[in-house]
Amino acid sequence: MAASFQSIAKVLCRLSPSTLQPLRHYQSCLQRLPVRSYLALPPFVPPHHCLCTAASLQDGEAAQAAEALLRYKDRPWDYLESEEYIERYGANPVWAGYRRNHKGGIPPQKTRKTCIRGDKICGNPCPVCRDPNVIIHHQNVKLLQQFISPHTGLLYDPTQTGVCMKQQKKLNEAVNTARDHGLLPFQIPYVEFAGEDYSNSHDAVGSTPPPQSLSSGTSWYPWYSEISPDEKEVAKVKKTYKAYLKS
Repeated sequence: MAASFQSIAKVLCRLSPSTLQPLRHYQSCLQRLPVRSYLALPPFVPPHHCLCTAASLQDGEAAQAAEALLRYKDRPWDYLESEEYIERYGANPVWAGYRRNHKGGIPPQKTRKTCIRGDKICGNPCPVCRDPNVIIHHQNVKLLQQFISPHTGLLYDPTQTGVCMKQQKKLNEAVNTARDHGLLPFQIPYVEFAGEDYSNSHDAVGSTPPPQSLSSGTSWYPWYSEISPDEKEVAKVKKTYKAYLKS
């Protein structure tokens, strides 16, 4: 039994030198035990099998995460109706209960410029940057309505929702595009008609009268001929440009 194990160990060591040390340790332990004891031991498993299993599990998890991100890339509005969204947010908007990390007891007056700069992500990203499945798009009406006040029709201030300025700019563009496409309603103030005359028949908005005919020696505006310049100011100007006036 020991001779057969030694021959197998020599073959494995020739194929993979990395298994030499664990095999020697396992063989030395077998030599110290009696025959009946080491026959009941489980077979030796090289450590590289465990590493391959862990690597395969990590690759599988990474593939599942990439698949989940691509699932809502083309249709981001499907995420708001999925079980994953309901389990995480429920019936609340994505910014409900968000609190930004800041120093001191007084919160900052403005939100961050951006939460993601290159490969660096801040400690507590905004509600849009922290969830990669929340994608701002002009057709994602349910998401845009979460950031619009139902009373005024305006976007909430970013200090209230905690959204960074980069995502707030995207929200403004998406809301304007959605309103242009007719996906979001407009709120136009109602003006009651008072019965006044809005025609252009009165003198305030009537046609411009033709210019007066000018004779030689008369000015276009009658008040322009009545203005006489100050003699002191004229003397200062002549003194300043004395050299130019001589030429």
